[in-house]
Amino acid sequence: MAGGRAKHSPLISNLDTALLKFIHITCVALSYALFVLRGIWMLRDRASWHAKWMRFAPHIVDTVLLASAVTLAWQLGLSPLSTPWLAAKIAALLLYIAIGAVALKYGKTRRIRLFAWLAAQMVFFYMISAAVTHNPAPWKT
Repeated sequence: MAGGRAKHSPLISNLDTALLKFIHITCVALSYALFVLRGIWMLRDRASWHAKWMRFAPHIVDTVLLASAVTLAWQLGLSPLSTPWLAAKIAALLLYIAIGAVALKYGKTRRIRLFAWLAAQMVFFYMISAAVTHNPAPWKT
C-alpha cells in the first residue's frame, strides 16, 4: 500500500471507479424516486405513506448513496476543501436534507409541506447540475 491506498492495476481501479459511479448514480435515482413517491403519498394522504418498507428503504438507499460518494471522493482524491463544486454539493445536500425533513415530517400545514417538497427538488437538481458540470455555479457554464 502506498500512501494508505491499496495498489491496483489501472484496469481494476477503473472498473472499481466505474462500478462505484454506477452504484452512486443508481442510488441517486432511487433516492429521488422514493422522495417524490413519499411526497406524493404524503400530499394525497395515502395509507401507503406509512407502509413498513417506506420506513427503512429510503434509509438503506441513502446510506449506500453516501458510502459510494465518500468512497468515490477518496478513490479520486477529491476533497471538498480543494474542490469547490464538491463543497457546494455537500452544502446543498445538507440543505436538501433539512428542507426534505420539513416536507415529509415537520411541516405543519399541507401548503408548507408542498412548498418544502418542491424546494427540496430544486436543491436536488442543483446538486445534480453541480456534479455533472463540476461547477458550483452550473448555470454559468
